Amino acid sequence: MKPAFSVIFLTTLIGAGQGLLIALTLGQLYAGGASGGFFALGGAIALVLLCLGLVASVFHLANPQRGWRAATRWRTSWLSREVILIPVVCGLAFLYAVIHAFGWAPVVIRLGNGAVMDLPLVLGLLTTVASLALFVCTGMIYACVKFIRQWASGWTVINYLLMGLASGFTLATAYAQVQDSPLTGFMSGSAVLLTPLALAARGFQMWLNATARPRSSLKSAIGVHHAQIRQVTQGFMGSSFNTIEFAAPGGAETVKGLSVFFLAVAFIAPAALLLAGLPVLAFVCQYVGLLAERWVFFAAGSHVQSLYYQAKG
Repeated sequence: MKPAFSVIFLTTLIGAGQGLLIALTLGQLYAGGASGGFFALGGAIALVLLCLGLVASVFHLANPQRGWRAATRWRTSWLSREVILIPVVCGLAFLYAVIHAFGWAPVVIRLGNGAVMDLPLVLGLLTTVASLALFVCTGMIYACVKFIRQWASGWTVINYLLMGLASGFTLATAYAQVQDSPLTGFMSGSAVLLTPLALAARGFQMWLNATARPRSSLKSAIGVHHAQIRQVTQGFMGSSFNTIEFAAPGGAETVKGLSVFFLAVAFIAPAALLLAGLPVLAFVCQYVGLLAERWVFFAAGSHVQSLYYQAKG
C-alpha cells in the first residue's frame, strides 16, 4: 500500500501524546498523588502533540469541510470512534493541565481505608482510560481490514499501544530530566522496559507476516484450481490509481531496508541512549524511527487486488 504521510504523522504524534498523558498519571500515582506545575506543563505538551496530529489528519481528507461526517458511524466504525475520542482526549488533557496549573485539588472520592482521590488524580485516570481506548480504536481501524493480511491481527492493536507508550514514556523521561524532576528515574525505568517490549512485539508481528501463508492466490481469485496458472499481463497497459495507491513505493527492497532501519532507530538506539542518560536524544531518535516504522507498516500491507495488478517482468 502507498503510505499517506498525513496518517503517519497523525498516529505517531497522538501516540506520543497519549503515552505522555498516561506517563504523567502513573507518575502522580507513584509520587503519592502529587500535583503542580510539572504536570500542568506536561499536560500542555501532550495537548500540543494531539492537536498537531489533528492538523496532520486534515491533509488526508479530500473534502475537509465534510470531515465531521466521519463521526456519524460510531456504532459500527472504528474510524468514527477514533474521530470522537481524539477531541475527548484533547479536552481531558486541557482540563488536566488547567487543574494542575491553578492548583485546584478538591477531594472527589473518599476510599474506605481513609485514602482520598482529588480532582487532578481523577482527571488523570479518566484521561488514561480515554487514551487507552483511543489506542484500541486506532489499531482496530487497520486490524479489522481482513483482506490485508499484514494488518488483520490483534498484534496491530498491541503494537500501536506499546509503541505509543514507549514514545510517551521516553518523552516523559526527557521532560522530567529537563525539569529536574524526582520522577526522572521512574519515567526512565518505565521507558527502558517498554521500548524493548515494543521491539519484541513488533518483531514478532513482522515474523508472523513473513512466515504466514497468503490467504488469497490467483487460483482462489478466479475460482480455477488448475495446477499451473500464470499471469501474463498486469491488467493495465499504463499506470492507474490501482497500480499506484496499492503498491509500496520503491518496492520490496525499500520496505526491507527501512524495516532494518526502524528496528535499530526506534527501539535499540533509544534504549541505549536512555541507559546512557540521554533521554532528549533518545526521544528524537525514537520518533524518527517510529515515522519509518509507520511507513513500513502501511507499505508492507498487500491488498488482494494486487493479484490482478501486480507487475510482471
